[in-house]
Amino acid sequence: MVKLNHPSTFSVVARDPSNGDFGIIVQSKFPAVGSVVPWAKAEIGAIATQAWANVSYGPRGLDYLAAGKSASKTLRILLKNDSGAQHRQIGIVDQKGHVAAHTGNECKSWAGHHIGEGFACQGNILAGEDVVANMAIAFEGTEGDLIDKLFAALSAGQAAGGDRRGMQSAAILVVRKEGGYEGGNDRYVDVRVDEHPSPIKELERIFKIYDMTLLSRENPSNLKPIEGVLSVQIQQALVSLGYLDKVSMNTFPDSAKIALAEWTNTNNFENKARDDGTIWQSVLDYLFQDAKGNKP
Repeated sequence: MVKLNHPSTFSVVARDPSNGDFGIIVQSKFPAVGSVVPWAKAEIGAIATQAWANVSYGPRGLDYLAAGKSASKTLRILLKNDSGAQHRQIGIVDQKGHVAAHTGNECKSWAGHHIGEGFACQGNILAGEDVVANMAIAFEGTEGDLIDKLFAALSAGQAAGGDRRGMQSAAILVVRKEGGYEGGNDRYVDVRVDEHPSPIKELERIFKIYDMTLLSRENPSNLKPIEGVLSVQIQQALVSLGYLDKVSMNTFPDSAKIALAEWTNTNNFENKARDDGTIWQSVLDYLFQDAKGNKP
């Protein structure tokens, strides 16, 4: 078997103590990192396997966690009798929020990990130790849900120098029991950028659309009443896009409501549809950019 080069990678593996979600976010100088590093199962745990990754660590490790083994016990089992153990890097979090991590002595410099409460940051072939240290600080210090914390950590790692060899792909995976499309699976968030010169920013861009389409995370304070100037602006945007014939200056007529609903459905934003005379700020932003011919 040909031994592949170590992809330079940094990642976070974590559990949200408030709801039990598990998540992993990763960036690498390697194509399609989302197909290699992140492994997670709702109510069981999450694993990031990287460096000279042993991808069998993912499904095997989740089986051990499902059988009730702790993160640390699972790690010991995976490393035992693995002749390539010193080339591996792995982070594991179990259903109790316990964390274990390993950076082999043969992982290419700089390589290391940081274990925090319910999370681990790890990376190899990095600009330096500040990459994982800053990721941990950002993860712990960011307000919001697990998704917000994961994105903040990844951005902080890149700001500290990230992969010494550059950027190529990125991915985020968050699992929640019946959290996927229509409750049919556990993939609450599964977004990947397989090859791009700025994969973190591209991941953020795509996730914003994914968030609008499939998730319900937006704060109610972001709801805006459709009235006055805003009513006119929405109608003008719908006219420019061909969904409405004319603008009413005094009301938001039924024709405008129908047009807005049609535009919403066309863009797969039914999850954000409202029938109470309000509109989400994120939908507004997308509508106005769409009207300018500049979709996000």
